[in-house]
Amino acid sequence: MTVFQKAFPLNPSTAIPSVGFGTYLIADGDAENAVRTAISLGYRHIDTAEVYENEKGVGAGIQAGLSETGLAREDIFVTTKLWPGHAAWGQELKNEEKTIAAFNASLERLGLDYVDLYLIHSPHGGPERLNQWRALLELQRVGKARSIGVSNFGEKHLEEIKAAGLALPEANQIELHPWSQKPTLVGYMKDHDIAPIAYSSLAPLSTWRIEDGQDSAKTEQMRISDGVLASIAAKYGVTEAQLLLRWGVQSGYPVLPKSLNPERMRQNIDLDGFTIDDGDLASMKSMDRGGGLAWSIGDPSYID
Repeated sequence: MTVFQKAFPLNPSTAIPSVGFGTYLIADGDAENAVRTAISLGYRHIDTAEVYENEKGVGAGIQAGLSETGLAREDIFVTTKLWPGHAAWGQELKNEEKTIAAFNASLERLGLDYVDLYLIHSPHGGPERLNQWRALLELQRVGKARSIGVSNFGEKHLEEIKAAGLALPEANQIELHPWSQKPTLVGYMKDHDIAPIAYSSLAPLSTWRIEDGQDSAKTEQMRISDGVLASIAAKYGVTEAQLLLRWGVQSGYPVLPKSLNPERMRQNIDLDGFTIDDGDLASMKSMDRGGGLAWSIGDPSYID
């Protein structure tokens, strides 16, 4: 197995590994072993969030993984995310002070002194969005978050930060895969030096999020494979998952595959033995269907 270790810069002192281990939908009780295994297999980026409710298990897994491998804390890139609150769900929106408090609570659950990347999970903060972003800027200033960014933000949310005269996010974690390529948003981010981070990279797979309780706007018809990805993957002697993850990395996006199966975990980080050629990249580009599947609302730019 060849561990793919390319990294993408976020700021002059921080770079994010190209392949991270995503922990969404991993229960807190399963997170420790999953993260420990991921680190032992070569993953150097672990992604979690306040709303995943597994930060304690993730933190324990990081400590176990470091102990097992002999790595130091600085060898592991850790991302977590602020849940901003959502008024439509009856939740209080976090202001600047409560954002700082939420971050400190995440840090305590993780058992860490700092995180490498802290993100605002979504634009649902509405009138508090700018105050939440000011809090992240302060967390970076004092060294508790080495890089900062957002997730699921559309162009208008990024423009809001810009119009306020505040430093723009260093990253925006969004759904990106051949079915949802978001060229306008990605182009805007490129023009403003905002690094895209891809989630739900494996959404085009027929097996993606098929278990009860896993949120997806994917219809049963969408789950029927047309065989195109399988055909391209066979050409390179890789799995469809490896093909989709390599597409993300070749496109310049760090990716965050999740699996509890050690063999699939190995495969998902073994991306260094092939390069998708221009013809196949063009074919995959033609697969764009717009919007997204991970959020039932599709394109996150809908949020006011």
